[in-house]
Amino acid sequence: MIRRTLGHNGPEIAGIGYGSMSFGAAYGPTTRENSIAILNTMRDLGMDHFDTAFIYAGGEAEAIFGEYCAQSASARDFFTVATKGGIYRGDPSANDGFPNNNTRAFLTEQLDASLARLRRDCVDLYYLHRWDQRLPIEAVMETLVGFKQAGKIRAIGLSEVAPSTLRRAAAVHQVAAVQSEYSLWTRQPELGMLQACAELGTAFVAFSPVGRGMLTDRPVAVDDDISGWFIDGNPRFVEPNLSANLAWTDRFRALAGDMGVPAASLALAWVLAKGPHTIAVPGTRSVGHLHEAAHGCALQLTAAQVAEIEAVLPLGFAHGDRYSDKQWRGQERYC
Repeated sequence: MIRRTLGHNGPEIAGIGYGSMSFGAAYGPTTRENSIAILNTMRDLGMDHFDTAFIYAGGEAEAIFGEYCAQSASARDFFTVATKGGIYRGDPSANDGFPNNNTRAFLTEQLDASLARLRRDCVDLYYLHRWDQRLPIEAVMETLVGFKQAGKIRAIGLSEVAPSTLRRAAAVHQVAAVQSEYSLWTRQPELGMLQACAELGTAFVAFSPVGRGMLTDRPVAVDDDISGWFIDGNPRFVEPNLSANLAWTDRFRALAGDMGVPAASLALAWVLAKGPHTIAVPGTRSVGHLHEAAHGCALQLTAAQVAEIEAVLPLGFAHGDRYSDKQWRGQERYC
């Protein structure tokens, strides 16, 4: 299994971890028992990085994980844990209409609640989930540094920021990781972020690395009911874009079949092949899909194989924006 370092002098973890947004109903119904099965399978497979957030499933993702680890010291010691804070989900008028809040008081409240649900005094990595651009990133970093000095977090991360913001933040304190969407159909991080992370000793953590299921052998079909799912209304999953994207990714599924591997495994292996500092955190409700993810962590692609994959799915093939107007809530756009 490919191993990676979670930032400069950080812990060594499996190159593919798990993103727990799927512990809620963001991608279809699930159960607490199913989430426990995912955690058990992660341990069986050696997938030791668990990624969560204050807002995932309204806090349920953190709570399930915390309860699970409380029952077993070996489970608690096995996982390297990351969580996130800074997204505001209350009455917009109480936050001047902004989707994020990075004040010291707000971040402290969210971090303390996350630690309580996780049943930990300290979390390995704490991401600023979204930057509240009303505050200089340098000031927000000082708050995060304060959390580290207080022993509440071991390392600092940023999510969905621009390369320029990463550089400003890193001038204040080492940034262990940046998390952004990255896959064969969302390649914006190649416009400076992957390069900045490599230069600064920052891990790049890719969420949605299998394109919200589109880069798997079982993508959403045109007639599937996705009401209430995160992809409901997403431009890439509405017609005529969905049909076009299915046609393009059918070629990728055919290539994966020719190579004798699941499409999801190949998509994840591609992410890991984009640099020694890349890590992927796919989410799934399926133990079987988790096995496919682990298989991707064992594939080491050659340069020729990477080129073949990118010839099948070239830059910019995806039809539609990666988010709807409603979903663009506080992510920093660049380039």
